[in-house]
Amino acid sequence: FQVNIMDDNYRFSPSGLYYAPEEGDHESYIEFFKQMPIAADPEVFGLHANADITKDQQETDLMCNSILLTQGNATSGGGKSKEETLAEVAAQIAESIPPVFDLELANYKYPVDYYESMNSVLCQELVRFNRLLEVIHASIGSFQLALKGQIVMTGELDALGNAMFDGKIPAMWAKKSYPSLQPLAAYISELVRRLETLQKWIDEGAPPMFWITGFFFTHAFLTGVLQNYARKYKLPIDTVVFDFEAMPANHDFTKKPDDGAYCTGMFIEGAKWSDEKMTLVESDPKVLFTEMPVFWFKPTTQDKRADFPHYLCPIYRTAERRGVLATTGHSSNFVINLTVPSDKPQNHWIKRGVAGLLS
Repeated sequence: FQVNIMDDNYRFSPSGLYYAPEEGDHESYIEFFKQMPIAADPEVFGLHANADITKDQQETDLMCNSILLTQGNATSGGGKSKEETLAEVAAQIAESIPPVFDLELANYKYPVDYYESMNSVLCQELVRFNRLLEVIHASIGSFQLALKGQIVMTGELDALGNAMFDGKIPAMWAKKSYPSLQPLAAYISELVRRLETLQKWIDEGAPPMFWITGFFFTHAFLTGVLQNYARKYKLPIDTVVFDFEAMPANHDFTKKPDDGAYCTGMFIEGAKWSDEKMTLVESDPKVLFTEMPVFWFKPTTQDKRADFPHYLCPIYRTAERRGVLATTGHSSNFVINLTVPSDKPQNHWIKRGVAGLLS
């Protein structure tokens, strides 16, 4: 409730289209309502104008997916056949995906260390990515043989081919993969980048700034950072929590911090970050996603957390914003709540649906 609502000049939304009509008879009220827009703008619900774009995109995706379901296997003359196209796609994927990691070498270079949990995090990440790589290499190899008629085209291989032809992540890969909503080409490109990041870590050591998007299991990395701090200062692990600091763009990230970790690779939906004001501000028109600054994940104890005006921003791995609880008790999608500096109340950004995304 707003006290100002009693003022005749009070407007319910920034556009000024919605306000209480002047006192009059029944007909005057009917005429007033007839002047209202037929399609309500997002501002009526406290949303940003960009919410219309998101709604339209979701409706378009649903329509395109429905059309794909009706697509037949017949091909018209003049172009490449489906089999030729799939053979090219499979060859490109097989060429771009590197072989599995050498776990024996990684465990030798980065043995289990009580004071350096990142060694265990790296080796566990390699195991998870190797499972995915093994499935990709095996399925692509079998699919190429099936296209040549050298082995039987099973139902799984046929589903693999259909997904590749439609530009989607095959179901057999998704079972062993990290969550992703990307089309196949973007998925492969990001996977290669993740693998290159891990290979660089093996060759050159832990980086001074971590690309948080690149982890298969992000919670393991966050737990490792907390463990390092707890063991360094001999604190109970269940009393250690994260504090967050948004770093200026001109900060020197070539050296890792004494405690915690610099993390990059996060995006924000529903708002944007202002480097000048160092706070959250409204999104630009027609811009749905923007990069977040590098954040310093600083381990501390609950009683020493910094207190400042902020928005408790949930971080998700994908824009789907929902997941399932794993046996470890962690969500398959939700990562952590990030305290982002803000000069507006929490409710403002909650209505905007503001959230951070890793992919």
